[in-house]
Amino acid sequence: MVGPYRGLFSMPGAKSFVVAGFVGRIPISMLGIGITLLVHSITGSFATAGAVSAIVSLAYAVAAPLSGRLVDRFGQARVLVPFVFVHGIALSGLMLLAHAHAPVWTLYASGALAGLSATSLGSMVRARWSHLLSNGDDTRGDSGKLHAAFSFESVADEVIFVTGPAFTAVLATSVNAYSGLIVAAVLTVVGTLAFSLLKSTEPPVVRHREQRGTPIAIPGVALLSAVMLAMGAVFGSVDIVTVAFAEEHGNKAAAGFLLACFSGGSMVSGLWYGARVWKITLRTRLVRGLVVFVAGLTPVLLMGNLGAMAVALFFAGLAISPTLITTFSLIERMVPAAQLTEGMAWLSTSIGFGVAVGAWAGGHLTDSYGPSNAYGFAYVCALLAMVVGVAGSSWLRTTVASETRS
Repeated sequence: MVGPYRGLFSMPGAKSFVVAGFVGRIPISMLGIGITLLVHSITGSFATAGAVSAIVSLAYAVAAPLSGRLVDRFGQARVLVPFVFVHGIALSGLMLLAHAHAPVWTLYASGALAGLSATSLGSMVRARWSHLLSNGDDTRGDSGKLHAAFSFESVADEVIFVTGPAFTAVLATSVNAYSGLIVAAVLTVVGTLAFSLLKSTEPPVVRHREQRGTPIAIPGVALLSAVMLAMGAVFGSVDIVTVAFAEEHGNKAAAGFLLACFSGGSMVSGLWYGARVWKITLRTRLVRGLVVFVAGLTPVLLMGNLGAMAVALFFAGLAISPTLITTFSLIERMVPAAQLTEGMAWLSTSIGFGVAVGAWAGGHLTDSYGPSNAYGFAYVCALLAMVVGVAGSSWLRTTVASETRS
């Protein structure tokens, strides 16, 4: 499985931006559980913790397309530097307000600012790969290498989601409730600034007068965004509910391990998926991935102890990375080069909206019905993603030539 990935890093500058991008986006997996554990430790309410976490995700979802459009217009570095400083200040403010036992609305306000100033660094890393592997003009480059690159980035995302929650949970439960968010803020600032300084691989600003409007107006992009919205709701609810499930079974610190199993299944399947040469179309792969996602989540509804839940979550995660890889590949083929960052950011914003809804619903359902029953919300959202993807898959035929180049 290593072969398809090995050649990627012989390209000038690739290793540097991959490492910096990896460090800068590690906190994406730390914020949700870090905020949940911090706010719950202060208020004692999963509903409040889920609401604050949801505000951060919702604000990020609103801002991501805007920051993506700004990047397409002005370049990555000019946008990332001011945004990351505001983000770091906002996270620091959130922790200080929590420490001072300030009113809950102040946590919402600082969380909103933290979300608004967050950037979709993963989309920008993928945009660099697309630029690096392109033919030097507005056409797409080696689709085989790009498939491997996007697969590698999805695997990197899953490594982040395997290690981030577990690391944050350990810090928050064994050091103090603030330590996870402190580490997240430092990694965000350091990684993003390092990424911004790597000018040699930064995609140039492409200005075409005829390219107006927004990528979300493309039917296929709208469809994929709807699918990602539903999948994001799965992720957001599983994060909150799993913390409560672990606490209900007497081991709150196990929440990080359980979430690592969920992401671990996705990481393993992502490595396998990216190493294969696929003959079926991207559209078919998307539909199959969504069906497997629903099937994999079914056993989660039936588990009654931590060991069984760890196994169930691992298998539930197997469809995540292949589905995300396929979705980003479809976006890369549908969206003009001058709008690529914004196009990919629409996926991030959709996932962010979904995570916000899922975190809010997961918190309230957990408080009202218990964590085992609250997992049913995640299952319903997975079903919705599958139905939308299958019913609207014909729109993806607008991906001109993607069927022959996938």
